[in-house]
Amino acid sequence: MGRTYDDLVEEAATVSVDGWDFSWLDGRATEERPSWGYSRLLGERMARARAALDIQTGGGEILAGLPTLPPVTVATESWPPNLALAAARLRPLGARVVADDEEPRLPFADATFDLVSSRHPVQTWWEEIARVLAPGGSYFSQQVGAWSVVELAEYFLGPLKGNQRRPEDAAAAAEAAGLRVVDLRSARLRMEFYDIGAVIYFLRKVIWTVADFSVERYAGRLRELHEQIESEGPFVAHSSRFLIEARRPDGQTA
Repeated sequence: MGRTYDDLVEEAATVSVDGWDFSWLDGRATEERPSWGYSRLLGERMARARAALDIQTGGGEILAGLPTLPPVTVATESWPPNLALAAARLRPLGARVVADDEEPRLPFADATFDLVSSRHPVQTWWEEIARVLAPGGSYFSQQVGAWSVVELAEYFLGPLKGNQRRPEDAAAAAEAAGLRVVDLRSARLRMEFYDIGAVIYFLRKVIWTVADFSVERYAGRLRELHEQIESEGPFVAHSSRFLIEARRPDGQTA
């Protein structure tokens, strides 16, 4: 006999959502991965770098999983629980972890890094990234694109009007900051949620999907969705991702 609605809700509402590890969802939800393989490509770039900065590193999961890190590796994070996780993961690997409020200005000198990276940043401060990049250095990032998981957001919020996270807008902002975009790719990827606990966990962790989400606030819709999944099968949504790489031209002054 499967677990009851109340059991699923209680479990998902109390489990820790610190860090950026989604392994709790194994067997409960699936998401297609982008074809480009961000971690592999980042690892190749890290292996060639002298000094690297990872912005909004979360719990440091991506950096910690790379085969090698540059001689100088710095990661920033603002949320205290993630900051503690990142420090525990990355300091033994020789990386520095810096608390940052994710508002400009980045706490680093001009032209410090030959590689700056960020996976799923909340916001990209292009002028600051261009400032801390050394001439010839690159910014490499996988970002959340327009209308990501919109099906789930609209289930709770109703029709949404728009989303500005388009790859072409990011490319234009990079160019306006003096960088040259050398790669831009996008993908729309199928997601499936197999039980209501997976939905609750996802919404607690990816807080911008339904910004005012709580189990209590959306109790009615959650129970309806539980019954829908039980009778019709997984709830299907689609994530949106884009990859952008932008380079600071050689000889450019800050």
